Amino acid sequence: MGQIAVRASRPLAYALAPVLITQGVRVRRRTPVLPEAGGDRHGVEGAGPRETLAVLLLGESTAAGVGVSEQSDGLAPALAAGLARHSGRQVTWRVAARTGSNARQALRGLLPPVSGDSYDVVVVALGVNDVLEMRSARAWQRDVTALVTALERCLRPGGRVVLAGVPDLSGFPSLPQPTRAVLARHARHLDLRLDRVAAAAPSTVHVPSPRIDSPDLYAEDGFHPSAAGYRMWADHLMNATTTA
Repeated sequence: MGQIAVRASRPLAYALAPVLITQGVRVRRRTPVLPEAGGDRHGVEGAGPRETLAVLLLGESTAAGVGVSEQSDGLAPALAAGLARHSGRQVTWRVAARTGSNARQALRGLLPPVSGDSYDVVVVALGVNDVLEMRSARAWQRDVTALVTALERCLRPGGRVVLAGVPDLSGFPSLPQPTRAVLARHARHLDLRLDRVAAAAPSTVHVPSPRIDSPDLYAEDGFHPSAAGYRMWADHLMNATTTA
């Protein structure tokens, strides 16, 4: 998809507003509302004689583990386990997340309680709510830039902020057409801006989201990852983080 077409996502959404609103109401009625994963939002994976690695996962419903019943099946511990295997070090993980959060709300509400600690890796999983709200790319980039600036101050020497790519909504089975195509286009637009943010921040890397198009990778709502989906996503993030 060309960049000009991607940038036309908001005008296209306005033109199709009556259809999108109708489909949105139907999707909300028939889609089960899943809770955030239960259990502790912190833990330890692996062991080793070297200094412990500290990982923070900050973001929206996927960071909160929506789609699985326990945090142990979510993204953060799966990523920490992968990093522990790769590094041979003990890895501590922590989650700061809330369903429905956009980038601005994460900056103002999720970051302050965890900003007093330092981390080796901070993974930011945001964007879907900004897509659903059809936030402008300019506002999105401004908010993510401010968030990255604040997070880089929380990094240990040699640490890294990882911007998980905005998910490719074109594969989401719960979304009908043309809603799916419009949202996928806007997601791509916002993801291009994530790349710009990362390019301007020396300790930050952008990791485009993998396409999740297998039914077993989705939870029952057809929107959030299943336990298998979170493991696949964690492997993707871990590989990109350790080789970047």
